[in-house]
Amino acid sequence: MATNTIHVADHDITVSKLDKEFYPAGHVSKGEVIEHYRAVADVMLPHLAGRPLTLRRYPDGIDSEGFFQQDASDYFPDWLTTVEVPRRTGDGTVRHVVCDNAAALVYLANQATIEFHCWLSTMDKLEHPDRLVVDIDPPDGIPVTTLRDVARRLRKAFRSAGLKPYVQATGGRGFHVVAPLDRSQDFDQVRDLAAEMSEEVAGQDPDLLTTAQRKQRRGNRIYLDINRNAYGQTFVCPYSLRARPGAPVATPLEWSQLGRVTPNGYDLRKIKQRLSRVKDPWAGMTTARARARE
Repeated sequence: MATNTIHVADHDITVSKLDKEFYPAGHVSKGEVIEHYRAVADVMLPHLAGRPLTLRRYPDGIDSEGFFQQDASDYFPDWLTTVEVPRRTGDGTVRHVVCDNAAALVYLANQATIEFHCWLSTMDKLEHPDRLVVDIDPPDGIPVTTLRDVARRLRKAFRSAGLKPYVQATGGRGFHVVAPLDRSQDFDQVRDLAAEMSEEVAGQDPDLLTTAQRKQRRGNRIYLDINRNAYGQTFVCPYSLRARPGAPVATPLEWSQLGRVTPNGYDLRKIKQRLSRVKDPWAGMTTARARARE
């Protein structure tokens, strides 16, 4: 088995099987996945800082059965930051990885982590989120112009609640609308607010939008999903790859760019071009933290 050593962030990391195709249809190799995370580390790490992670790993590429990993593996190196997180139900804790430097990103990518999913709170205040997320989850066949319009309706609702809305192309089927919070409210309060805003938006167009959690009740409507606003839940981290054909990347956007972008329009190669021209639209997010109006 061919191995190489990468020196990054004061650590030597042994990487292996670099030619293995993680995205067989697009011929994207494991080495390219590792290089993606190395290249986006500077813009991605601020969004990971201090957050417990759930890793989505695909040792045999995306066409095979991958798995979600919450509990950090015993063989992970000692220098990798972890945090013991109390279980919400039952006894004990889960030891989550916290990715706080480029070496951690590269190491985890070499462990076949394709997707990074992060908590909405940080390890110093786990019960108090600093993000609120509404996921626009469409059924098949919904035009992207409609999805953009729904994102703008949510933007208006967020602003009415005293929040500053941001938008992300998920790399999947829809968009996330996200707001930074000042951590003065707990998950139950934040979830209630997310539900209130989403129900208000859905109520204005009930033939198109729904907040119904049960799939049987949604019909062919766009689901405004608030379920990420809970202890232990996650959303896909900005600049994470997605385990979908084409190697799409979750990409923060300026609202002014929304009209030209599809949910999965940026891939592993296009994101490099984008970041060479455009700074991270979410870079100033922490300075916009607010308490939502109740």
